[in-house]
Amino acid sequence: MSHFDRRGFLVAAACAATPLISGRAFAQQKKLTVVSWGGAYQAGQSKQVWQPAAARLGVHLVEETYNGLADLRLRVRSGASTWDVVSIGAGGAARASAEDILEALDYKAIDTSSFVKGYAEKQWVGGDLYSTAITWNSKKYGASAPQTWADFWDVKRFPGARAYRNQALGHLEPALMADGVPMDKVYTELSTDAGLKHAVDKVAALKPNIAAFWASGAQQTQLLKDGTVDMASAWSGQIAALAKAGLPIAWTYNQAMLDADVYVVPKGAANRELAMQFLAEIAKPEYQAAFSNAMPYGAVNSKAYDGKLISAELAQTLPSAPANLSRQLRLDPVWWRENQARAEKLYQEMISK
Repeated sequence: MSHFDRRGFLVAAACAATPLISGRAFAQQKKLTVVSWGGAYQAGQSKQVWQPAAARLGVHLVEETYNGLADLRLRVRSGASTWDVVSIGAGGAARASAEDILEALDYKAIDTSSFVKGYAEKQWVGGDLYSTAITWNSKKYGASAPQTWADFWDVKRFPGARAYRNQALGHLEPALMADGVPMDKVYTELSTDAGLKHAVDKVAALKPNIAAFWASGAQQTQLLKDGTVDMASAWSGQIAALAKAGLPIAWTYNQAMLDADVYVVPKGAANRELAMQFLAEIAKPEYQAAFSNAMPYGAVNSKAYDGKLISAELAQTLPSAPANLSRQLRLDPVWWRENQARAEKLYQEMISK
């Protein structure tokens, strides 16, 4: 991460207006509460992004954890929310937006001109990108590795146990691609009753070779690690960690499902304007690159891949590197917001049969 000028805009403005206020007193006055999922992910966000940005802005940062959209909804609707910025999945943000529990973002302050297209919406802005990709045991398949979802479904050419998600989200699209539906037609097809049934039936056809329907990133990791499965749909962050640890794990971004973790500002946030300044700061390529260098997630700001912020070697492994972006299908959070209930019902019925 490059060295940042620690004299932020807010600090400079405050000092000019009230020169007798110390930096510490100012920080106490300007408090911002940021919320995320906890664990190593939030620890990385805090160390690489939030704390450096808060220091530059002269903000006292309070960090909290939560369990997802239900917590955010309850806070906002009860009028008891003290949260200013929340990290959430793009799908959750789309639902929260439809429920009118988010503030509109100030894009006069937040510069997203160099963001990957589609990751700066009215009420949410991209934080990082990850993918659900075809993953396999490189010892088992060697040079004859699967490269498409059609290969993933081809148990004759690629024998072995599979793992697939226990939820429909992001896992109906691969089924259609496996049957030859072009990436740009997948959501058109899924939007019809026949297309949705087509996708669910395609997963059902693979069930005899699915050893496990995984429920979490930790389960994906364990299934691949202990050799229970030879091939899986898996999140890029989990895969990269296994490969880095020296396990014989490989993956491709070809036909991967690109998704995002994003930032939102809850409706009625007490420090709305400061939240916008904070989002503007962390949208800069230096912060995004710092997070990608520490954690296996892709930067949303494409300028993070310019120059020396992210090495060419690391970029090859990240989902949002320019060479990888065009090979993937962006998961459509609006489609899932509008169709998840019926899609999930059919998917769960298929799994339980």
